[in-house]
Amino acid sequence: MTAASRVRAEASAAWRSFVRRRTAVFFTFFFPVILILIFAVLVQTNPTGGGLFAQPPGYYLPGYLAVVVLFTPLSRVGSEVARHREGNRFEKLATTPLSRPEWLLAHTLVNVAIIGIAGLLILGLMALVTGTATLSLGPATLALVAVFVGFAVALFCGLGAVLGGLADSQDGVIAASNAIALPLLFLSDTFVTPDMLPTWFRPAMNLSPLTYFARGVRDLTYQPPETAVTVLAETPLDGWTTSLAVLAVLTLAFFAAGAAAIPRTD
Repeated sequence: MTAASRVRAEASAAWRSFVRRRTAVFFTFFFPVILILIFAVLVQTNPTGGGLFAQPPGYYLPGYLAVVVLFTPLSRVGSEVARHREGNRFEKLATTPLSRPEWLLAHTLVNVAIIGIAGLLILGLMALVTGTATLSLGPATLALVAVFVGFAVALFCGLGAVLGGLADSQDGVIAASNAIALPLLFLSDTFVTPDMLPTWFRPAMNLSPLTYFARGVRDLTYQPPETAVTVLAETPLDGWTTSLAVLAVLTLAFFAAGAAAIPRTD
């Protein structure tokens, strides 16, 4: 049995396990709907009013995507690792040819599929509710956004595996995930713009991997109304290309750490 076959078999089992949990499926895909309804319909943006949501609607698309890219892999993979430990499943897996990187890759692929569907739902709702005047959503842009989503999901799957390997229970994983995800979400150039933070703190935003996802996706998709210039025309080392390169390197590091943190036995 080849490595590809083992990964495909584990991913298939993980996907079937996910779709059997109807409550998880419902809230996984209903979550983006709630997000858009609250922040794009009820709160709305106020481009000249200052404060939160003072930018045009398209500016916040990376933030909406960041919510599902960040929270879902952390909680799902972290909980899955903790659940496997509690059920002594890693001890059984240790008797099979499936390696820890292969196990994590299989679950990462499932999360990429789930979050890819949720991301498409967010894009559709954004276009329906707020329009596309400040968004660049051509085929090339969407393909590159999908690459950003894939890398970011793999990165946070690795971090989720680290949390699952360190925490002693599923409750501990959920608590740790929330404690890490909430600060990252609001301090990574998503909903809170850098000019709203103290000058001394702004360099710290570069320490968050989510910052490179948010900046890269924004460089690709957001067209400021005053310029309406397609960002894809920038020089190769500017904007989204640098963010993508940094995100790719960080993804490899976090994935390797996550694979190493998965227990061999219980």
